Amino acid sequence: MKVILQEDVKKIGAKGDIVEVADGYGRNYLLPRKLAIVANEANLHVAKTNAENKARRAQQEADEAKLLGAQLEKVSVKIPIKIGKDGKLFGSVTGSDVAKALKAERNVNIDKRKITIQGEVTGIGTYDAVIKLHAETSTKIKVVVVEA
Repeated sequence: MKVILQEDVKKIGAKGDIVEVADGYGRNYLLPRKLAIVANEANLHVAKTNAENKARRAQQEADEAKLLGAQLEKVSVKIPIKIGKDGKLFGSVTGSDVAKALKAERNVNIDKRKITIQGEVTGIGTYDAVIKLHAETSTKIKVVVVEA
């Protein structure tokens, strides 16, 4: 029996997959629980259209991430932080600080969890931060730590 999965089913497939299952398994388990629908001609057409739309959206998101990454490569942000007498920082510089600086200076919203500062920020200076924009796309920006 050929069915189109409506939900992810362990060891069978993911949502939207067209799979061949045993007749009893399909009729007695998948169909009553609305985990799948019968793969007739109309349902197959709808499933293929949905798959094409999903692929198109994924490609569009990847293209937008690459474009944003190219724009962000040229960006550097200044983060003012309090410095002690011997040049040590009060606190630390994190991805949250970089995200706030990007929002304030460039009006760009980036999730703080997607920002990683390379190396340890030990004082005033320039550091690199990696921003993961998409599954395959990441970019580096310069983070300039200045005294507040």
